[in-house]
Amino acid sequence: MASRPQRPQPVRRLSPAEREQQIVTKAIGYFATHGFSASTRELAREIGITQPLLYRYFPSKDALVDRVFQVVYLSRWNPDWDALLRDRDKPLARRLQLFYQQYAAMILQSDWIRIFIFAGLTRQGINDRYLASLRERVFDVVLAELRHEAGVAAPTPQQYEDEIEFIWGLHAAIFYIGVRKYVYGLPVPEDTDRLIAQKLDTFLGCAPRALKNLRKSS
Repeated sequence: MASRPQRPQPVRRLSPAEREQQIVTKAIGYFATHGFSASTRELAREIGITQPLLYRYFPSKDALVDRVFQVVYLSRWNPDWDALLRDRDKPLARRLQLFYQQYAAMILQSDWIRIFIFAGLTRQGINDRYLASLRERVFDVVLAELRHEAGVAAPTPQQYEDEIEFIWGLHAAIFYIGVRKYVYGLPVPEDTDRLIAQKLDTFLGCAPRALKNLRKSS
């Protein structure tokens, strides 16, 4: 006796929140792979929806890009890091080690690195928001803690800009691990925590002397 053909299972209709999340997730993958040059028509096709449906959730391409920025960059920031960097009950070296190991786990991802690079090249202004927050929440705080440990006075405007460049060297070195892996396709050490610890040892070994030298030379 022939078996009865099975009825196709009904496709569950996504809720508006689920549909929006699906659009954002696929847009993140697309932007990380191809950049921001696609039109909304092309984006809708790549995401697998109609252009009118895309407009129901995001009235413009800029609105979708802003949502991707919020998800990839702002929502991944751990607010506990703000208190950690200022916690003088812990040695500064330990605070920086905990922060940068956790921070690196967040940024050393394909979508984070590649979207950041594409945005810097073609979407002027997007990265500025993130970098301004980074300067306020990380650079300025770490420099204040370094000055406290080194026992140096508050900087002049020129000394401050020199100090910012100094800490950019540490931050950029960690960011570049992701560039090597996800942009250049080069191998990087598997033990990222160990690599970060080495970079921090170098930075902290030079930091007090560098801050004091800035005061002498300015």
